[in-house]
Amino acid sequence: MPQLDTSTWLTTIVSMILTLFIVFQLKISKHHFPMSPELKPLSTSKTYTPWEKKWTKIYSPLSLPLQ
Repeated sequence: MPQLDTSTWLTTIVSMILTLFIVFQLKISKHHFPMSPELKPLSTSKTYTPWEKKWTKIYSPLSLPLQ
């Protein structure tokens, strides 16, 4: 039964890791990150909804009287 030749595995694995590292570095370097992030002022505008002034109650079907 022939033996599996593993002599080139180290070279293959190291070159693969190096290639992945270079590819990820190139991908990351294309992103533009803000140098000094600042908070945007949040303006909370109240929107009018017609159901806010009405009193509502949700009835469970089990709590309704039997007919």
